[in-house]
Amino acid sequence: MIQINRLVKRYGKMEALKGLTLEIEKGTLFGFVGPNGAGKSTTMSILATLLEPTSGQAYVGGYEVTKHPREVRKLIGYMPDFFGVYDNLTAEEYLDFYGANYDIPAQERRQIIPQLLELVNLSHKRDAYVDSLSRGMKQRLGLARCLVHNPEVLILDEPASGLDPRARIELREILKELRDMGKTIIISSHILPELAEMCDVIGIIEGGSLVACGRVDEIYQKMQEKRVLRIRLLDRVEEAMTRLREVPTVSDVTREGSWVVAGFTGNDEQQAALLRDLAAAGLPVAAFNEEQGNLEEIFLEITKGVGS
Repeated sequence: MIQINRLVKRYGKMEALKGLTLEIEKGTLFGFVGPNGAGKSTTMSILATLLEPTSGQAYVGGYEVTKHPREVRKLIGYMPDFFGVYDNLTAEEYLDFYGANYDIPAQERRQIIPQLLELVNLSHKRDAYVDSLSRGMKQRLGLARCLVHNPEVLILDEPASGLDPRARIELREILKELRDMGKTIIISSHILPELAEMCDVIGIIEGGSLVACGRVDEIYQKMQEKRVLRIRLLDRVEEAMTRLREVPTVSDVTREGSWVVAGFTGNDEQQAALLRDLAAAGLPVAAFNEEQGNLEEIFLEITKGVGS
C-alpha cells in the first residue's frame, strides 16, 4: 500500500531524510518511532502530498505522491500533530463541512456523520460546540474528520500527544478497530511503549535514517539475543558469581545484595541447563528470572551511536 524509495529531504544544509526506504503492507498498523527531529513528520508530510522530497519516490496505493497528488489525497486521511478546528461549529457541523469539501452529497453526509461520531465515541457530543470539547475529544473528532471520505490509508502524526491515560486508551481501541476494518494506518510517536501495545510493525527512525524495522515481536526477539538474568540466593553469593563467570554464555556478573545480575547470550535450553548446574552445585537459589526489556531500552540499544 505504501512504498518509499531512497527518500531524501534537505532544508538548506540540513538533511532531514537520508535515503529512507520503507514498505508498508495493506491493513497494517505501522508505528513510526523516533525522537523529535528524527524525520517522522517530514516523511508523513511527503506522503500526505504537503511537502516535496529533494529526491527519491513515495507511492500510496500505487500513485507517486508528487506526480499524482489528487489521487493520493483521495486515498488518505491525514491528521497533523497540530490541527485547527472551527470553534463556532458543533461537532456535527464540523464533520458536515469537511464532508462537503470532499463533494459528498448532503444526503450521504447525513448518513455518514452519525456513524463516524459513534465510531469515535462522540455521539453524545454531536450538538456540542467544538471549543467546549476536551483535548481528547477534539483528537477523536479530528480522527473522524480524517475518515469522512472513507480513505484506505490514515496518516496520524502524534495523535496521542497531550492526552490523559484514559484518552490514550480510547484512541488506541479506535485505531485497532479501524485496522480490523482493513485500514492501513501510520501513527508516529516518541512515546515508545504506547506504539508497542497497538502496532503490528514498528519502524525506528533516527537522524533521518531507518535504523530498525519489523514486527514488534521480531524486534523484541532480536534484542533478547542478550538477556539479563537475575538470580537470588539465600547465601554463598560470591561462590555463585565465580561459577557464573566461568560460563561462556554469561557476562557482566554483578551483585545487588542477595541478587546476582548477569548478561546471558544463550538460548532457552542453555538457560535451563545453567539453573540445573547451580542447583546441582548445592547453591541455595531462591529465585531465578529474566528481565523483560521494554521498547525504550530497545530503542536506546538499536540507536546507540547513530548520528554521532
